[in-house]
Amino acid sequence: MTKNIIIAPVGDNMNALYVGLKEFPTERIYLLAPGDYTKAAEKAAKDLERFGIPSKTMPLKGDVWEDMFRKIGEITFAEKGNNVIIKGNNVIINTATGDRTTTCAATSAAFVNGIKAFSIEKGTAMLLPVLKFSYYKLLTDRKMEILKMLSKPDCCMSLEELSRKTKMSLPLISYHINGNLKSEGLKEMGLAETNEMRGRLEIKLSMLGRMLLNGYVN
Repeated sequence: MTKNIIIAPVGDNMNALYVGLKEFPTERIYLLAPGDYTKAAEKAAKDLERFGIPSKTMPLKGDVWEDMFRKIGEITFAEKGNNVIIKGNNVIINTATGDRTTTCAATSAAFVNGIKAFSIEKGTAMLLPVLKFSYYKLLTDRKMEILKMLSKPDCCMSLEELSRKTKMSLPLISYHINGNLKSEGLKEMGLAETNEMRGRLEIKLSMLGRMLLNGYVN
């Protein structure tokens, strides 16, 4: 029988963890716990012991969104390294167990990385659609160059400055940032943000752009 590796954010609805166990035969569980939910994670781990299901608690530190993406990336990489996919086991995220923030972060991480996920609706597990796509396939070399430049602490107060530092023309920079009818720009992809400051357009990495460069998004 195929068994599942469950990733579950710890939050306000831990009863959903046990509903998920009924629907998905489980080999082990990773509990991703923000600081406010440390005791809830400890209780869940003890309860899981009684079911004979091993668990590992991983604290979420700093920015919850960024650390959620990082932890989920680490878990899926480690499990694939253990040939879990080859054995027929699945990594799947139970998005229903967390609070509002961690549920949203876990769902987003599942979508952008193509990981199976489910929620709980009226006591029944409901699989969410897998929206797998690769940002790296959509990013040209020049777009990646722009993102890497934006990740530097001293960049960039304006599109003009970004143009100088990347040695790309201003129209080309504007094209890669804003896109056109045929091609999405970095803003539309959610990887960069702009803000008008003193008549100039300031450009910076978005949180998603930063996570992609850090390897937390596939």
